[in-house]
Amino acid sequence: MLSLMMKNDGFFRMYWLLPVSLALNLALLGATGAMPFRYSHTVPLAAVARIDHSATDRLDRLAAILPSNDAAVMRTELRADALQVAAAQADFRLSQEQVRNLLRAEPFDLNAMHTAMAQVQLARDHYHLVLHDVIEAAAFKMSGAGRNKLADWSSTHDGTTTAE
Repeated sequence: MLSLMMKNDGFFRMYWLLPVSLALNLALLGATGAMPFRYSHTVPLAAVARIDHSATDRLDRLAAILPSNDAAVMRTELRADALQVAAAQADFRLSQEQVRNLLRAEPFDLNAMHTAMAQVQLARDHYHLVLHDVIEAAAFKMSGAGRNKLADWSSTHDGTTTAE
Protein backbone atom coordinates (compact mmCIF):
# COMPACT_ATOMS: atom_id res chain seq x y z
CA MET A 1 0.00 0.00 0.00
CA LEU A 2 2.79 2.40 0.94
CA SER A 3 4.51 1.61 -2.30
CA LEU A 4 1.34 2.44 -4.25
CA MET A 5 0.94 5.78 -2.44
CA MET A 6 4.52 6.73 -3.22
CA LYS A 7 3.98 5.93 -6.88
CA ASN A 8 0.82 8.04 -6.92
CA ASP A 9 2.58 10.90 -5.10
CA GLY A 10 5.31 10.92 -7.71
CA PHE A 11 2.65 10.83 -10.42
CA PHE A 12 0.88 13.87 -9.01
CA ARG A 13 4.17 15.77 -8.81
CA MET A 14 4.91 14.98 -12.43
CA TYR A 15 1.32 15.80 -13.39
CA TRP A 16 1.70 19.44 -12.22
CA LEU A 17 5.15 19.81 -13.72
CA LEU A 18 3.86 19.59 -17.30
CA PRO A 19 1.29 22.46 -17.09
CA VAL A 20 3.74 24.67 -15.17
CA SER A 21 6.44 24.00 -17.75
CA LEU A 22 4.03 24.76 -20.59
CA ALA A 23 2.92 28.02 -18.96
CA LEU A 24 6.52 29.14 -18.45
CA ASN A 25 7.41 28.27 -22.03
CA LEU A 26 4.41 30.21 -23.35
CA ALA A 27 5.32 33.24 -21.22
CA LEU A 28 8.91 33.12 -22.48
CA LEU A 29 7.74 32.72 -26.07
CA GLY A 30 5.33 35.66 -25.67
CA ALA A 31 8.01 37.92 -24.20
CA THR A 32 10.49 36.94 -26.89
CA GLY A 33 7.92 37.59 -29.61
CA ALA A 34 6.86 40.93 -28.12
CA MET A 35 10.37 42.43 -28.07
CA PRO A 36 10.85 42.69 -31.85
CA PHE A 37 7.29 43.95 -32.22
CA ARG A 38 7.82 46.58 -29.52
CA TYR A 39 10.97 47.97 -31.09
CA SER A 40 9.82 47.75 -34.71
CA HIS A 41 7.81 51.00 -34.52
CA THR A 42 9.38 54.38 -34.99
CA VAL A 43 9.69 56.85 -32.15
CA PRO A 44 7.62 60.03 -32.61
CA LEU A 45 9.86 62.81 -33.88
CA ALA A 46 8.55 65.24 -31.26
CA ALA A 47 10.04 63.03 -28.54
CA VAL A 48 13.37 62.75 -30.34
CA ALA A 49 13.49 66.48 -31.08
CA ARG A 50 13.50 67.28 -27.36
CA ILE A 51 16.59 65.22 -26.60
CA ASP A 52 19.14 67.83 -27.65
CA HIS A 53 18.70 71.15 -25.87
CA SER A 54 21.74 72.90 -27.28
CA ALA A 55 21.52 76.34 -28.83
CA THR A 56 22.53 74.93 -32.19
CA ASP A 57 19.70 72.43 -32.05
CA ARG A 58 17.15 75.07 -31.02
CA LEU A 59 18.16 77.45 -33.79
CA ASP A 60 18.27 74.58 -36.28
CA ARG A 61 14.70 73.59 -35.34
CA LEU A 62 13.73 77.23 -35.75
CA ALA A 63 15.34 77.27 -39.21
CA ALA A 64 13.36 74.14 -40.13
CA ILE A 65 10.06 76.05 -40.02
CA LEU A 66 11.38 78.86 -42.24
CA PRO A 67 11.24 79.06 -46.04
CA SER A 68 14.36 77.43 -47.51
CA ASN A 69 16.18 80.68 -48.37
CA ASP A 70 15.53 82.10 -44.91
CA ALA A 71 16.54 78.81 -43.27
CA ALA A 72 19.85 79.03 -45.12
CA VAL A 73 20.31 82.58 -43.80
CA MET A 74 19.61 81.40 -40.23
CA ARG A 75 22.06 78.50 -40.52
CA THR A 76 24.73 80.77 -42.03
CA GLU A 77 24.40 83.21 -39.14
CA LEU A 78 24.53 80.34 -36.67
CA ARG A 79 27.73 79.00 -38.24
CA ALA A 80 29.25 82.49 -38.26
CA ASP A 81 28.58 82.94 -34.53
CA ALA A 82 29.02 79.30 -33.48
CA LEU A 83 32.01 79.99 -31.24
CA GLN A 84 30.26 82.78 -29.34
CA VAL A 85 27.12 80.65 -28.92
CA ALA A 86 29.11 77.65 -27.72
CA ALA A 87 31.16 79.76 -25.30
CA ALA A 88 28.06 81.42 -23.83
CA GLN A 89 26.32 78.08 -23.44
CA ALA A 90 29.40 76.53 -21.82
CA ASP A 91 29.63 79.42 -19.33
CA PHE A 92 25.96 78.97 -18.50
CA ARG A 93 26.33 75.20 -17.98
CA LEU A 94 29.48 75.63 -15.89
CA SER A 95 27.80 78.19 -13.66
CA GLN A 96 24.89 75.78 -13.15
CA GLU A 97 27.35 73.03 -12.26
CA GLN A 98 28.97 75.32 -9.70
CA VAL A 99 25.58 75.76 -8.00
CA ARG A 100 25.06 71.99 -7.96
CA ASN A 101 28.47 71.49 -6.40
CA LEU A 102 27.75 74.11 -3.73
CA LEU A 103 24.42 72.47 -2.92
CA ARG A 104 26.24 69.19 -2.31
CA ALA A 105 29.06 70.74 -0.25
CA GLU A 106 29.33 70.22 3.50
CA PRO A 107 29.24 72.54 5.30
CA PHE A 108 26.81 74.56 3.22
CA ASP A 109 28.02 78.10 2.42
CA LEU A 110 25.07 80.45 1.95
CA ASN A 111 27.19 83.38 0.72
CA ALA A 112 28.95 81.24 -1.90
CA MET A 113 25.57 79.90 -3.02
CA HIS A 114 24.17 83.41 -3.34
CA THR A 115 27.16 84.48 -5.45
CA ALA A 116 26.97 81.35 -7.63
CA MET A 117 23.25 81.80 -8.27
CA ALA A 118 23.85 85.41 -9.28
CA GLN A 119 26.53 84.12 -11.67
CA VAL A 120 24.03 81.68 -13.17
CA GLN A 121 21.65 84.56 -13.82
CA LEU A 122 24.38 86.61 -15.50
CA ALA A 123 25.49 83.65 -17.60
CA ARG A 124 21.89 82.89 -18.63
CA ASP A 125 21.31 86.52 -19.61
CA HIS A 126 24.53 86.56 -21.65
CA TYR A 127 23.61 83.27 -23.33
CA HIS A 128 20.20 84.62 -24.32
CA LEU A 129 21.73 87.84 -25.61
CA VAL A 130 24.09 85.88 -27.84
CA LEU A 131 21.18 83.82 -29.18
CA HIS A 132 19.16 86.97 -29.75
CA ASP A 133 22.08 88.50 -31.65
CA VAL A 134 22.12 85.49 -34.00
CA ILE A 135 18.36 85.72 -34.56
CA GLU A 136 18.51 89.51 -35.08
CA ALA A 137 21.35 89.23 -37.60
CA ALA A 138 19.46 86.52 -39.49
CA ALA A 139 16.13 88.38 -39.36
CA PHE A 140 17.75 91.45 -40.90
CA LYS A 141 18.65 89.36 -43.97
CA MET A 142 15.37 87.38 -44.20
CA SER A 143 12.37 87.87 -46.40
CA GLY A 144 9.09 89.15 -44.99
CA ALA A 145 7.64 85.63 -45.11
CA GLY A 146 10.59 84.31 -43.10
CA ARG A 147 10.25 87.05 -40.50
CA ASN A 148 6.52 86.27 -40.24
CA LYS A 149 7.31 82.60 -39.63
CA LEU A 150 9.86 83.69 -37.06
CA ALA A 151 7.24 85.85 -35.37
CA ASP A 152 4.80 82.91 -35.24
CA TRP A 153 7.32 80.51 -33.72
CA SER A 154 5.67 79.23 -30.55
CA SER A 155 7.10 79.36 -27.08
CA THR A 156 7.11 75.54 -27.01
CA HIS A 157 10.00 75.61 -29.52
CA ASP A 158 8.86 72.38 -31.15
CA GLY A 159 8.45 73.85 -34.60
CA THR A 160 4.70 74.25 -34.36
CA THR A 161 2.96 77.56 -34.14
CA THR A 162 0.17 78.47 -31.82
CA ALA A 163 -2.23 81.35 -31.80
CA GLU A 164 -1.78 83.47 -28.72
